[in-house]
Amino acid sequence: MTCSEPGCGGAVEDGYCAVCGTAPVASAPPPTPAPAANGGRSSRTTAQPRNGTPPPAPGVCAEPGCGGTIADGYCETCGTAPTATAVYSPSAPTVSASGRTSSRSVRTHRSGSARSAARGRLGAGLVEVPPVPRVDPATAVLTDPQVPESDRFCGKCDKPVGRSHDGVPGRTSGFCPHCGTRYSFVPRLRAGDLVGGQYEVAGALAHGGLGWIYLAVDHRVNKRWVVLKGLIDTGDSDALAAALAERRFLAEVDHPNIVKIHNFTEHADADGEPVGYIVMAYVGGTSLKQILRKHRAEHDSYLPPAQAIAYVLEMLPALGYLHARGWAYCDFKPDNVMQTEERLELIDLGAVISMDDRTSPIYGTLGYQAPEIAETGPTVATEVYTAGRTLAVLMMRVASAGGKLGPLPTPDTEPILAQHDSLHRFLLRATDDEPLARFGSMSEMADQLTGVLREVLATGDGIPRPGMSSSFGPARAVFGIDSTTPEPAALITGLPAPLVDPGDSGAALLATTDAATPAELEAALTAGLRAVVTGSGESVEIPLRLVRAELEAGEPEAALSRLDALAEELEYDWRRVWYRAQAALLTGDHASAAADFEAVYAALPGEPAPKLALAAALELGAEGDEADLRRALALYELVWRTDHTYLSAAFGAARLRRAAGDRTGAVTVLDQVDRTSSMFTEARVSAVETLLARRDPADLDETLLREAGERVERLSLDSRARTAQVRMHVLEAALNWIRSGQRPSAAGKLLDVEFTEQGVRTGLERCLRTLAREADDMWTRFVLVDQANAVRPRTTL
Repeated sequence: MTCSEPGCGGAVEDGYCAVCGTAPVASAPPPTPAPAANGGRSSRTTAQPRNGTPPPAPGVCAEPGCGGTIADGYCETCGTAPTATAVYSPSAPTVSASGRTSSRSVRTHRSGSARSAARGRLGAGLVEVPPVPRVDPATAVLTDPQVPESDRFCGKCDKPVGRSHDGVPGRTSGFCPHCGTRYSFVPRLRAGDLVGGQYEVAGALAHGGLGWIYLAVDHRVNKRWVVLKGLIDTGDSDALAAALAERRFLAEVDHPNIVKIHNFTEHADADGEPVGYIVMAYVGGTSLKQILRKHRAEHDSYLPPAQAIAYVLEMLPALGYLHARGWAYCDFKPDNVMQTEERLELIDLGAVISMDDRTSPIYGTLGYQAPEIAETGPTVATEVYTAGRTLAVLMMRVASAGGKLGPLPTPDTEPILAQHDSLHRFLLRATDDEPLARFGSMSEMADQLTGVLREVLATGDGIPRPGMSSSFGPARAVFGIDSTTPEPAALITGLPAPLVDPGDSGAALLATTDAATPAELEAALTAGLRAVVTGSGESVEIPLRLVRAELEAGEPEAALSRLDALAEELEYDWRRVWYRAQAALLTGDHASAAADFEAVYAALPGEPAPKLALAAALELGAEGDEADLRRALALYELVWRTDHTYLSAAFGAARLRRAAGDRTGAVTVLDQVDRTSSMFTEARVSAVETLLARRDPADLDETLLREAGERVERLSLDSRARTAQVRMHVLEAALNWIRSGQRPSAAGKLLDVEFTEQGVRTGLERCLRTLAREADDMWTRFVLVDQANAVRPRTTL
């Protein structure tokens, strides 16, 4: 640009003439060009063209003189963060919290849950997170508040301004040489300024995406420390609108995890122009971004999964609070969450927007924003996406692609995902490219993430972390107690049942019905069924209960017929897939059953029931497939390790370990069944059988036999017949061992008989005669008596 002053003709640099120093004459602004790529700029919020998302920046830092590689969304050389940008959504419809998801035609049908897992403090009551000391306000003020040249951009055209050249420092205020818009990066307030006749400025704290942030003392309210937030550039109309929206929103917010607004005031700057300031509570903590960087510097690793989950889990209710009021946060990321001692708060609400807003710019950060937000506008689904991406960034390396965070790593490249499959599935669902496939609400997301956290912790230290499910009731029976693969019918009656939605119109009717068979149940629910058929009611729980009854009665075809009748109402409902999988089990189609249980697992990654069902289906259909058996074992052990109320998982893990020849591992699992459990005795009996059954005498030794005998002596069995059966396992093994030529090292007893061939034979004879006396069938008694006669020791009499 050439200076327009008469007789000058000097070149305009940084908005001022290099010869006479005057600013160019204001003229009509040219059309707004597309913003330049600025993937590395720190804490800057820019408005994008209102016709979609901007072109991606390259994977090299755009900071002048840097040239570092963008990794994890941050420059590895200068450490700058990704730029918060805005997209425009023309009349975008919102996706409700109850929107359907599609993961193999599966979704979670409740947008919220009255049975959400108990939460309320950092760490979810399950994990301790290192506290962060509160920062002394007096030490937080910047001694020389400046905006780095690399962060100076025009608020209108987003082109660089205020840059050095030829050894001359860049101007901190002036006019943009590209579009003529005025800019200023000088703090408007100085120490000692009294804003609104109430707030005495102590100094600048930082500059954020929408303006300078100052520390001040409130002289009217106990001289408390407050934060004043203003605008960097009043010429930026989008930034001004965003600040005003933030002011209106903050006045209504009252949540412990969201920074508190105290007031809104104005102060005239040096040229007399009034400038608005938001007065917020001072949060003297450390951002999650800073915590992550410190941890990486000290430990050369990302945050432990449990700690990262605890952080995100704490903030989900805050996001849900906004959604319940029709607002979207839009820019959730580690930079915008601050920890003070053991408390987290959202500290920057400049991007908050109403989900019904069809015209305002949508601010957010590339790499965290959902890909569809330019078309759909802010929705619950886009919020779920940002939360999922934030969790991933906190605990693993997410490589950059095109100047922004790229796709999630895979278990092949990220050990955390290989170790915690449920966590991987959680992230996949939260960040699914299909918005309808994501979690339907922050409440649902928190329920599943809590379940994942329980698994992560239990995997780490082996201590169970049981919890109430928001989707399933407790296990109804224990299947697979013996060493054989369980029958499908036993699985159907033993697996947990989906909980009845209390908001369903048929819930009350179901609560008063105790009929068991399909015919009895249908007769009892005639009124409810008529309401569904005629359309005068909306219950899906009544027909689903009849589906379950058909399955429990062993009628898969009838169950499938009823499910087909519900195809429209339950097109994407995970319960339809759950019951379809059970029908496949009954028909012997184990592959289809496993695929459907897999889909439910993907939709509900924090629930143990789908994992238990999938393990059983894989075991039934393995037919010698070692990969399926290994996966079934891993799922059984994951469920059992996390929650010891799932006793079928313990017996399943022991069964597969025993089949693989790992008797010690099988017994270890069985020994973990608690003494107070109804299956304690069965587990101990199974442990004895596992130690001795089908064992070659050469594999036996005295120590093993005596251990088995001691285990039996400690049991309290409920009948003489059962006692005799268990004792026989030990005595038969001991007799085979002695007959192979082995002898005990010292005299003594095994159980209550001498540990000799004669003593063991005597004990076996007693057991067989006891079983004969207890037998109901005459022919069985004859057989047992014959066996007793055959085994009794020979005498000289």
